[in-house]
Amino acid sequence: MKSDLEKILTCDHHDPFQYLGGHFDVPEVGLVTLRTFQPHAREVRLLLPSISITMTRSSMEGLFETVLTINELADPLLDPYTYRYEIHFHSGVVITTNDPYRFPVLLGEQDRFLFNAGRNYKLYEHLGAHATICHNIAGIVFRTWAPNARAVSVIGNFNGWDGRVHPLRSLGASGIWELFLPHLQQEEIYKFHIKTQHGDILEKSDPFQFYGELRPKSGSVVRSINTYTWNDRQWQKARRSTAPYDQPMSIYEVHPGSWQRDPSDPERFLTFRELAGTLIPYAKQLGFTHIELLPVMEHPLDESWGYQVTAPYSITSRYGTPEDFMFFVDTCHQNNLGVILDWVPAHFPKDAHSLGKFDGSALYEHEDYRRGSHPEWGTYIYNYGRNEVSNYLIANALFWLDKYHVDGLRVDAVASMIYLDYARKDGEWLPNCYGGKENLEAIEFLRHLNAIVYQLFPNTLLIAEESTSFYGVSKPTNHGGLGFGFKWNMGWMNDILNYFSKDPFYRKYHHNSLTFSIMYAFSENFVLPLSHDEVVHGKKALIDKMPGDLWQKFANLRLLLLTMWMHPGKKLLFMGGEFAQWSEWYCKQSLDWHLLEENGYHRKLQTFVGDLNRLYTAHRALWEQDFSGAGFTWLDLEDRNNSIISFARFGKNRRDQLVAVFNYTPQVFSDYKIGLPDACRYQEIFCSDYARYGGTEGSDQKIYQPLAEPYAQASYHTRISIPPLAGVVLAPIND
Repeated sequence: MKSDLEKILTCDHHDPFQYLGGHFDVPEVGLVTLRTFQPHAREVRLLLPSISITMTRSSMEGLFETVLTINELADPLLDPYTYRYEIHFHSGVVITTNDPYRFPVLLGEQDRFLFNAGRNYKLYEHLGAHATICHNIAGIVFRTWAPNARAVSVIGNFNGWDGRVHPLRSLGASGIWELFLPHLQQEEIYKFHIKTQHGDILEKSDPFQFYGELRPKSGSVVRSINTYTWNDRQWQKARRSTAPYDQPMSIYEVHPGSWQRDPSDPERFLTFRELAGTLIPYAKQLGFTHIELLPVMEHPLDESWGYQVTAPYSITSRYGTPEDFMFFVDTCHQNNLGVILDWVPAHFPKDAHSLGKFDGSALYEHEDYRRGSHPEWGTYIYNYGRNEVSNYLIANALFWLDKYHVDGLRVDAVASMIYLDYARKDGEWLPNCYGGKENLEAIEFLRHLNAIVYQLFPNTLLIAEESTSFYGVSKPTNHGGLGFGFKWNMGWMNDILNYFSKDPFYRKYHHNSLTFSIMYAFSENFVLPLSHDEVVHGKKALIDKMPGDLWQKFANLRLLLLTMWMHPGKKLLFMGGEFAQWSEWYCKQSLDWHLLEENGYHRKLQTFVGDLNRLYTAHRALWEQDFSGAGFTWLDLEDRNNSIISFARFGKNRRDQLVAVFNYTPQVFSDYKIGLPDACRYQEIFCSDYARYGGTEGSDQKIYQPLAEPYAQASYHTRISIPPLAGVVLAPIND
């Protein structure tokens, strides 16, 4: 059996406090032995209030010790065992420090219990590296969860990256390890040095780091995130008291690393503080209500777009500091813009410094590769059935809402979480305990997540990217749903893009692609997405998906966007789509802003999107009853031969209504009969074919009289002129 010294020397001690620090070796005569392990020291002196004693090197490896009487060590004016070490290193550096191995356990039993039960919702205030004061001494307390490790140390420049110097102590059955290092400062780089049950040594980044080194380095950085002074109290108060469902939501989806680069150095990412001065005014000018950011958590590879998260609690150092991001969010709120983050609880990468096999065992991931490894993405899958892992993820969601004041989370790849056979062939997956393909543990995790987020942060935007027909994604958990607030409408997105890719001559054969979405539009609280996934990997940019010559391409794109904005559901548009970037999105270069240098089609489309957003936010009919059939009625859905549809949208007050007519062919209809919902005059208030948008029409605010004769699905009708590849919006005249 190894001695205590051997365990220290071989990084194998689960409780170094049993050996290091002060010990009553002979209690009956009041003798105390002090030990410190300093393998890089030439000499160590023990400093007491009145004397200085040179400690004895008792091993060649660097163990220093001395024996004192209790009377020598104690001082009536100080706490017992108040002493310091003066360490003389071979390099000539001399430091004076308190002994880390004289301090008590700092993490309370209640917090440990809640963590193991999966309900410590402020876990981020306990695990990781935190500045604290113990016995009036400032320092950093390190904690990590590694229940199957034989030993854990913290390493960094402060100990020569030597795992023998600062071993942590195990806090028993909790699986947590802890050590308080006095006098350690902010900005120190560190990792956890972990010895596995098989004797292997792992060097891991802190799963709870708040900041880290710039890739390809992977060290964690001691960093406080509690120093920023927020100025968004009014925004926060309004958000807590305003439900989002009957409010406008027009989301501008952005990859912060490629929206814009430094013009003088295209290889350099702009920081969030810099983006606050450009991106925020731009999104505000175009009338968006929210900015959604692709993942801003730390990730090793630029080309993953942020979806291969290695440190979920850490803002990526690519875009500056935590305070830079706080400034960005704060500035958004002061400009009436909400902030949504893409959040990735579905999987994590297999990088050696990350969460995978964290303590030598399958800790954060499921042990069976058929549940713990994702074949399509080459990643690990979280073990949602483990309380501590569920707690890790739920606390992470709450962390971004709490510490960074974000307004919502768009949860990535939900379908891959809730189905055990997702992207797997027969034999590559395990059924649940009932023989089904649903991941019951993941479903329970999502319900727990959504319920606690809404309890602690009311009216948060919780949006699921879920591509199947799974029941009740945006239904409350007490009604059998998953409890999200919203769900991406992937069916609508696929249908509409497929429809618009067709030559207008053949669109009449695909008319159902325009109308089918209304059959299920109110079964969930939908967001209509034209996201980053649709403009990469050979799918072409939005403008390049459109058929026809140059004029027709732009007319089709305007028509697509107007169709989307008039359709029930909240809106999301990926950056570059608002001015028709020709090239597919590439994460390592800026958008093609030069396309806007002339007042051509691109700038006119940008003007169109801004006006479209202003039309949207100004009319309650377009957002007040997004998720109720009372907010929508068909006027004519059957004219497939002419590829024309028309419908009306209503607010809660029926006078808040709009009529939309769409012509999906290049043919002009000069005397087209359309239905009207009410017996009042209507005025044209918007048309995607106005000349200022690149079309052919003037904006002369035409007025139409109703005729008391039913037509199609409407009780009244009128006749209007419909331009080619265009939509027209009418509003009732309140006379």
